[in-house]
Amino acid sequence: MKQYVVDAFTSKVFSGNPAAVCVLERWLPDSVMQSIAIENNLSETAFTVFGGERWHLRWFTPGGEVEMCGHATLATSFVLMNYVDPNLKAVEFDTLSGVLRIRREGELYVMDFPTFPMKEIPVTKEMAAAVGVTPVAAYYGADLVLVLKNEYEVRSSVADQELIRSMDGVCLHVTAPGNSCDCVTRTFAPKCGVAEDPVCGRAHCHIVPLWAEKLGKKDLTAYQASRRGGYLYCTDAGERTIVRGEAVLFAVSDIYIE
Repeated sequence: MKQYVVDAFTSKVFSGNPAAVCVLERWLPDSVMQSIAIENNLSETAFTVFGGERWHLRWFTPGGEVEMCGHATLATSFVLMNYVDPNLKAVEFDTLSGVLRIRREGELYVMDFPTFPMKEIPVTKEMAAAVGVTPVAAYYGADLVLVLKNEYEVRSSVADQELIRSMDGVCLHVTAPGNSCDCVTRTFAPKCGVAEDPVCGRAHCHIVPLWAEKLGKKDLTAYQASRRGGYLYCTDAGERTIVRGEAVLFAVSDIYIE
């Protein structure tokens, strides 16, 4: 079975967020796909099968299957449009998050994701202990979002992985206004077996509407301030969040399983 490893949300290898992509003729047992994700030990391994009208797409972290992953969707689109069928300019995926539509515009892949509705919640001492600084605001949707004072606090945050594991939400995102972009973010996902996700499309389906309202603009340039780092070019489209990014191939390999 062919497997591609793609660095997403970057134009150069060793940055952005690496995802493994397996293009299948038919689905493998869930236990096998989970074992492959654990073996890869990347934040995401994507599995895709052509279903006649659309591709079907599933995402597995080392800790289990998730209902949506942005960077692995970007990586899968990159593989299909460059290596499986170079004539493709757009692709649709059936996923646990509904139909996702991706199109190519030059070097960018434009992804149409559902927005995660959020509500503001009180800031707690537990939140401050979890990231090493007291947030100025907190929001909860599918994930927990903590708004910090500035970019320095985001970059210098020290995550308490065990404490985050006990808190609500699949992931925890810290975010603040950026110095040279609209917003900066970091993402922690110990429940998924991922200490820090290098660049997270899912995070921006939470935070883009938040910053669009705070900044009074629909189009945002976002930076994920992890050690690897990556840029996302986003648009708040109400119930949908448009996320644009680049990708680059790192490796192609063969997987041998019985």
